[in-house]
Amino acid sequence: MEIWKVGFVAMVLGLGILVECGVSDMYSSKLVHRFSDEVRKVRVSRNGEVGVVWPQHRSFEYYGKLMNSDLQRQKMKLGPQFQLLFPSQGSKTMPLGNDFGWLHYMWIDIGTPNVSFLVALDAGSDLLWVPCECVQCAPLSASYYSSLDKDLNEYNPSGSSTSKFLSCSHQLCELGSNCKNPKQPCPYTVNYVSEDTSTSGVLVEDILHLASGSRMAANGSARAPVTFGCGSKQTGGYLNGVAPDGLMGLGPGEISVPSRLAKAGLVRNSFSLCFKEDDSGRIFFGDQGPAGQQTTSFLPSEGQFVTYVVGVESCCFGSSCIEQTSFKAIVDSGTSFTFLPDQIYDRVVKEFDRKVNATKASFEGYPWQYCYKSSSEGLPKIPSFTLKFTMNSSFIVQDPVFMIYGSQGAVGFCLAVEPSGIDIGTIGQNFMSGYRMVFDRENMKLGWSRSDCEDLTDNNRLPLAPADGSSPNSLPAEQQNTPNSSGVAPAVAGRTPSNSAAPASRGMPSKLCLTKLLFQLLLVSSNFRWSLHTFTF
Repeated sequence: MEIWKVGFVAMVLGLGILVECGVSDMYSSKLVHRFSDEVRKVRVSRNGEVGVVWPQHRSFEYYGKLMNSDLQRQKMKLGPQFQLLFPSQGSKTMPLGNDFGWLHYMWIDIGTPNVSFLVALDAGSDLLWVPCECVQCAPLSASYYSSLDKDLNEYNPSGSSTSKFLSCSHQLCELGSNCKNPKQPCPYTVNYVSEDTSTSGVLVEDILHLASGSRMAANGSARAPVTFGCGSKQTGGYLNGVAPDGLMGLGPGEISVPSRLAKAGLVRNSFSLCFKEDDSGRIFFGDQGPAGQQTTSFLPSEGQFVTYVVGVESCCFGSSCIEQTSFKAIVDSGTSFTFLPDQIYDRVVKEFDRKVNATKASFEGYPWQYCYKSSSEGLPKIPSFTLKFTMNSSFIVQDPVFMIYGSQGAVGFCLAVEPSGIDIGTIGQNFMSGYRMVFDRENMKLGWSRSDCEDLTDNNRLPLAPADGSSPNSLPAEQQNTPNSSGVAPAVAGRTPSNSAAPASRGMPSKLCLTKLLFQLLLVSSNFRWSLHTFTF
């Protein structure tokens, strides 16, 4: 038997300096430093010259980028600063009825000084956007909306001292290749599933104001730099009452607010949405759910997690499951009601019709096909609707119907599902009622548990902070990915690092310490030979 000699390649001080040792009689691969000319050529060939900004070898910028990357890795290892975060005006969400598209909304504060925006919550897309430098926006006066008691706001980049435009060369600029100059503001356009509904403008970075709800920390607030759309032109539903003051995408893309908060080390890469049966709700960033929750895994689409997709194994009414009702579904808080693939829909509604002892009816103005009259004795018994997943997980929809009221009270009800017209379904907001839905992006799982949507900061779930309250709450200013559109999901409870680990993350970033380290790295680098080869790290 041939004896193979072993070799290895070592990296020194994270610089990508390579030391080659005794390699023979074995397959070897070459390594390439991330800022080498070879990697630059690959980036240019893929993206063109626009958007490729390369630090000069051994320059101050070069070592600064390496050091910044190391600091980010340290933050990831040390755990989040807070256990839970939510918008500075509170964790509560609110429904605003038909005038606002039956979606849930909440107030957020952006900029310095802060300005308030009433944004819709959408787990089916990634981008946060607000009306800004408007060319075509929805009316912002309260007189247009029966449920508002104050005017909505328009974002003004020049009115915030912390605002800056993202350039076309930024990694989050998806349309950078269309720019004439890499330094010009990055344009964006997002098209949504609703017909002819879109937003477009330029990408901006500014501060999102958050709270932790801590009664123990000296400072229970956080200032998080986020990238969002300065939406100068909206179309379709965004001009007709849906999200007139903006929308917060909660999807898995790098540009979404949950992604930015997790990458900055503020909270775990997870969030929860809870919708009470009275239509109020809450949102918490960093929430991974209770230990006893049920879960199912998110499914990739063409190898990527571009939205929150789950696999349903069967649909059941009561204890009776319907054959051949497996399908994939997007979990989307930005969709008011639930949609099933056409074949699944046909089987489900026929089974429901068979089980409900009521007279079929139609009600003008309502989209559902399976509607029924209420009798003088009230509603008939309506069976619960259950979605079954792998590993015996069950999502029980206690009340799958939409009640219809007249002047004398309830006059009927409809099964609140529709055919999707495609081979994938959507679990909408109406099915999530009464649940704490956890979108655990760390473990790529959706979690759910029955909940009354209590304030999680009223119990022992308080933010992580050192005893002296010295934790800095501002985030690093590097930003995230690109706009997409898609859905939402629940989480698996996980252990959060203890407070004792937190202070160690704060000794490094002083200017004096960085200067010393960069000087030492420059000295060390002059004593080593660089090797250029084929892996990128």
